[in-house]
Amino acid sequence: MAGRLKGKVALVTAAGQGIGRAIAETFSAEGAKVIATDLDDGKLKGIKAVGRLSLDVRSNPAVQQLAKDVKRKFGALDVLANVAGYVHHGTVLECTEKDWDFSFDLNVKSMHRMIAAFLPDMLKKGKGSIVNMSSAASSIRGVPNRYVYGTTKAAVIGLTKAVAADFIKTGVRCNAICPGTIESPSFRDRVKAHAKRSGKSLKAAEQDFIDRQPMGRLGTAQEVALLAAYLASDESKFISGHTHLIDGGWAL
Repeated sequence: MAGRLKGKVALVTAAGQGIGRAIAETFSAEGAKVIATDLDDGKLKGIKAVGRLSLDVRSNPAVQQLAKDVKRKFGALDVLANVAGYVHHGTVLECTEKDWDFSFDLNVKSMHRMIAAFLPDMLKKGKGSIVNMSSAASSIRGVPNRYVYGTTKAAVIGLTKAVAADFIKTGVRCNAICPGTIESPSFRDRVKAHAKRSGKSLKAAEQDFIDRQPMGRLGTAQEVALLAAYLASDESKFISGHTHLIDGGWAL
């Protein structure tokens, strides 16, 4: 269904690789005017976009300035996709205060900053879709060695529901996507880390991740992006405040 986002202005964070890049490219293919952002704007090369910008989502001044620039050039956003995040490995015993603060700042507070900056103009416009990247590892499922990550992604679900409830009658919707294990550069980093910790080969370490998947395979970033496109589109106008699992049955 090409053109399902035709004419919409969509901003995507962490668009340089993995799920974020797949979302930015899919939004563009569906006709959206995409503003692709990443901490490293060099990773944004090749994305068809009206803007490819460096953005530190942990910086409130940077987010506020971006909101002003976007409003001046494009008006209110139609779609805000909050994808930036980090996967910390370990239990409570391996989580320092610094780890806790960094994970919450990047995984949760960044979404607060982005929503607070862009929501007012969405409200004035009377419509919009906010898509937050959560995880199956959250309040949905407890996963070993994902202590602070799972906690932050549970917080994203709470944040999503709160925003949806507060603005349910305004035309602005807010939903969360909860992926399972997805093939991506960050996944490859986790495979390497698992191999190092376990003493296994990279192939064996990867197989450990695959073996826990009920479907017997990893998900793809494109599959997640197609769900994001649906939630961004007018096809999902009667959906707000929900978690949308895309996990190959992992949470069954």
